[in-house]
Amino acid sequence: QVQLVESGGGLVQPGGSLRLSCVASGIIFSSHDMGWYRQAPGKQRELVAAITDGGSTNYVDSVKGRFTISRENARNMVYLQMNSLKSEDTAVYYCNAVRTNWNGRKYDYWGQGTQVTVSP
Repeated sequence: QVQLVESGGGLVQPGGSLRLSCVASGIIFSSHDMGWYRQAPGKQRELVAAITDGGSTNYVDSVKGRFTISRENARNMVYLQMNSLKSEDTAVYYCNAVRTNWNGRKYDYWGQGTQVTVSP
């Protein structure tokens, strides 16, 4: 059974920092690309940051220079360090694991989400 469990969300003031963590079980973690998505009320879920199985990263423009995604394969963990937080970063943040098999079949897993609220 695949599980992705996020932690580290909470309430923070503008300009503050948070570090989200996600631990995966039931998958070969090192073979999966990992991502952090977020969904704000009334908005579509968007990709915030992603890291491939090889360690390449990409970010949505709005978080570049402020957020950093990293992974620790030995512990089946992926992290999102969020600095200089803004009110518009308020959302539920979801951990995602994805792998495409040799025959094109896609395996896509999600965590339950963790709330991040940026407010004075």
